[in-house]
Amino acid sequence: MLNFISINKKIRNFKKTITVSGDKSLSIRWVLFSSLANGKSKAKNLLISDDTLAAIQAIKKLGIKTNYKNKEYIIYGKGINGYNYKKNLVINAQNSGTLGRLLLGLLINSKHAIKLIGDRSLSKRDFKRISDPLSKFGAKFKLNNEKKLPLTIKGVSNLNSIKYFENRGSAQCKSSVIFAGMRSNGTTYIRAKKSRNHTELLCKYLKLPIFIKKKKNYDEIKVRKAKSIKPLNYNIPSDISSSAFFIILTVLLNKSEITIKNVNVNPTRTGVITILRKMGVKIILKNLKTYKGEKVSDIYVKSPKIIKPINCPTRLNSEAIDEFLIIFLVAAKANGISYFKNLAELNQKESPRLKWGAYILNQIGIKTDTTKNSIKIYGNPKLNPKKKIIIKNYLKDHRVFMTSVIAALSFGGKWKIYDKDSIKTSFPNFLKIINKLKKND
Repeated sequence: MLNFISINKKIRNFKKTITVSGDKSLSIRWVLFSSLANGKSKAKNLLISDDTLAAIQAIKKLGIKTNYKNKEYIIYGKGINGYNYKKNLVINAQNSGTLGRLLLGLLINSKHAIKLIGDRSLSKRDFKRISDPLSKFGAKFKLNNEKKLPLTIKGVSNLNSIKYFENRGSAQCKSSVIFAGMRSNGTTYIRAKKSRNHTELLCKYLKLPIFIKKKKNYDEIKVRKAKSIKPLNYNIPSDISSSAFFIILTVLLNKSEITIKNVNVNPTRTGVITILRKMGVKIILKNLKTYKGEKVSDIYVKSPKIIKPINCPTRLNSEAIDEFLIIFLVAAKANGISYFKNLAELNQKESPRLKWGAYILNQIGIKTDTTKNSIKIYGNPKLNPKKKIIIKNYLKDHRVFMTSVIAALSFGGKWKIYDKDSIKTSFPNFLKIINKLKKND
């Protein structure tokens, strides 16, 4: 099967209601929490993607039984100290930074050394940022080239509590330390820059010993040793990051509307909505409710007549870190110059996304000024590329692929986008939903 997609014409305007796949962050966390629970946990609408399946394979290697029946996943947890595995264990996190980093917090008291590996993309990412704080608990690490995968972790049974200052806005590192803190003696203190709080919300819902004080620019988190975790039955809401591609496709078209059902609109994840509203886009959250600590709603979007440029507030960076590639496309059609700064964290993702964002924009005829952590985008509301555009060699970053598809459908041109299988990591149904929207053609 050819692993590329060709797009040679724009999509027509539409008015549709869709549902996207389950939230990836919540899916992976459900797997990990359930593996530590006492008893059977069930999940509906679990994201069936390579990243989630890698998490399931990881806990199975740690001696946890799982089952899939009637579109429902079941995990049979053995308790917070229930992992049972052989020596010389190797766990493959594949492409998932969330899995790789969070899992280390669960392995902090492992009896035997465990080797963690990943694919080519994950093996280029910095793991020293999490091995450093976890080593303070007492665990021993051996990393490739001092900071990357493969790495080996050897835990200790009597863990120290630590003080940890997370200043990058990394929810992965913060969550990993929270998991480790629940296994250590005393109280672990975390001062963390604002970032996704799915782990904290699940801890609070499960009544685990975690205490949070919200400050203006950071959170103070105290974690104590957990004696047990109760089973977690979860109907996982849809993913805001996956929804963002269809939100922005609607924004970039004329006279289009979309409603996306039952989406996780956790305030630490909705920077994309805040940014688009500042750019003049009408977005309404309907049927808003709270489900097991998470905000969930339907999202209604109507394409605007004019897109305003934005000098994006840096306070929104952590809330939209996974969406900036696709947000850059909106800036490309804005009536003026948009500026995004302090985005070095984008280059800690599956590929150097700031570089790829500029590359895609340049290919469609948009001028950009870029530095290592910022991009200035000179918008053109009359953008109409005609050239042939080829997107490849991007380390199979699913968001580069999906952003390229949205650009092709919105702006035109003749596109050949390679590695379409990259969407299997996070959003296997992406092209299926695209085809549903194209049925108006």
